[in-house]
Amino acid sequence: MTLDSLCVYCGSSVGNEPQFMAAAEGFGRLMAQAGVRLVYGGGGVGLMGAVARAVLAEGGQVTGIIPKFLTEVEVQLDDVTELIVTDSMHARKQLMFERSQAFVALPGGIGTLEEAVEMLTWAQLGRHSQPIVIANINGFWDPLIEILDHIIKAGFARSDIRRIYAVVDRIEDIIPRIEAAL
Repeated sequence: MTLDSLCVYCGSSVGNEPQFMAAAEGFGRLMAQAGVRLVYGGGGVGLMGAVARAVLAEGGQVTGIIPKFLTEVEVQLDDVTELIVTDSMHARKQLMFERSQAFVALPGGIGTLEEAVEMLTWAQLGRHSQPIVIANINGFWDPLIEILDHIIKAGFARSDIRRIYAVVDRIEDIIPRIEAAL
């Protein structure tokens, strides 16, 4: 199967480490060069805006999906290939899921964490089998990986949940890891 569309979860802020912005921009370029459409939260700020602009600058396709109440807070990016404004966060996340073949978590805040964990939960419950990649840029997601291991160790999840996600440290490894899982 060919990878055509990829959902990227990431921050509406840039964070305080330059590696985060470099990763977002670099991954956007890699997506466009690979002919993979970006599906994302529709914002024009932070890492979210950076990855989208990088895809567009390389001639790639971008679908932004944003709830109406966030169109000003996250300053929707109007230059995308396709912009969908939803009535709620739930509708946004459902559409992002439906339009994507895989999911990537770049660094981000509570929203990024929540969206990534929701995809992990849905996979654990058998609601999907699409690849999920945690892009552990500069060790950003180490605490999440530790808590997932803690949950397993404490007996609240089986160790086979590790099969539902992959962890990579370099953006160059994301697309090959997804393609190998499709």
